[in-house]
Amino acid sequence: MKDTKNTPETQKKELSFSLKYLFGVGDAGFNLMSNIETFYFMTFLTDLAAFSPAIAGLINSVFSIVDACLSWIYGGILNGTKAKKWGRYRSWLILLPWLVPFLYAFQFIRVSDNEMLSAVVIIIAAIASHVVWNIGYVANATLVSVVGKTAEDRATLASSRGTWNNIGSLLFSYLGLPLATLLAGFVGETNKFAAAAFCLGILMVLGYYAHFKMTEGYEEIETDANPKANAAKVSIPDMFKSLFANPQLMILMVADLSKWCVKFVTAAAAIYYFRDAMGNPGLMTPYLLAIGLAAIVGSYATRYMAKSLSNRTTAIISFIGMAVALALIYVLYTNAIVVIALMTVAQFFYGVAYSISPALYGDTVVYTTWKTGKNAAGWIMGLQNLPLKVGVFMRGTIVAACLAAVGWQKGVVLEGAARQGMTVALGLVPAILCAIGAVLLIVGYKLTREKIAECQAAINK
Repeated sequence: MKDTKNTPETQKKELSFSLKYLFGVGDAGFNLMSNIETFYFMTFLTDLAAFSPAIAGLINSVFSIVDACLSWIYGGILNGTKAKKWGRYRSWLILLPWLVPFLYAFQFIRVSDNEMLSAVVIIIAAIASHVVWNIGYVANATLVSVVGKTAEDRATLASSRGTWNNIGSLLFSYLGLPLATLLAGFVGETNKFAAAAFCLGILMVLGYYAHFKMTEGYEEIETDANPKANAAKVSIPDMFKSLFANPQLMILMVADLSKWCVKFVTAAAAIYYFRDAMGNPGLMTPYLLAIGLAAIVGSYATRYMAKSLSNRTTAIISFIGMAVALALIYVLYTNAIVVIALMTVAQFFYGVAYSISPALYGDTVVYTTWKTGKNAAGWIMGLQNLPLKVGVFMRGTIVAACLAAVGWQKGVVLEGAARQGMTVALGLVPAILCAIGAVLLIVGYKLTREKIAECQAAINK
């Protein structure tokens, strides 16, 4: 009798309990870790490391530009190199992440009184840590399309991942700075963010290891005798072919940009609205709690919405929901409580959009594999990084332009029409972008549940 124990046909197909509800603990750890940089890197450079503003800006600009330029290559590395023993994607969850805490910590250490030498060390540490963690991040995101054998499974995995990601964000809002302050008692004030980066990096490593264990048996191991699995190794020309052969992927990437603008632009603009337009910065605390909880609920609800509707329809509804709520903020700007309520609704739909996004990219993997015969899952899932990096860039551009337009001055509470001007970045511009994203998905993204099922059936044959 033929031994089928280790053949692809007998690999697990149904998602386990841990995958349905715990896949994403690594993303929570990743978010906790990366938010040290998001919130406190510039503070470290100017206040603790005592760099001049010019040098601090140079450090941030150089590593950010390099990071953005490299953002598209990580999926290519996964698909273009030889698969490792634990799978083309799963292997990267344990091969490199353990290096991150050590490299990342040096991003928050001034090693010398020599300003330029210390700046060079920090830039190198920042670039190296981001290269290492981005490979693991993309491999982890790709597992949504590898483990999820159906559109519904991909939506469930993406929902669980998004839920835990937003849990990580909420936890950091209340635990990040207290942890750094506590660690300052052991390593000194100057090195407190380095210690926090190291400790939270360890949580990311443990979370990715949990993902490695819970996905065991779900990814086909590539061998010479398994041509189906070997289709995941693709050349550079094949990678670009997979991109241009699927215009719906490019439409998805453009639409996806509006989601990241909601995250980054509204986050940066909120303090200016509460402090400078309403004169009540204390409202930031309940605001952060409300939107954090809403994003978690939206992420969790995604699995049920996608099951009932479809991945595509769920995404369209989330973009329309964000657009409507954010537009109303611009209209009803005079009442801060109403603004908090509307942003809570917008963040619920952001949680849906964030969680369904990997499932949509996963559907494009199925379509592209069917159309080209090449499974470039890592390359395609890695392209999610591009709109994210552009969103980070647009954050500074949009918020700075809005501040200049209303004549913002530090310490001055705005009056009259200038108050509404402060909600251009908080509400109006993100609303317009979300509306455009919804139109793009409605008109240009045609990968319905039925179409993906047909493509997957053809691939299975």
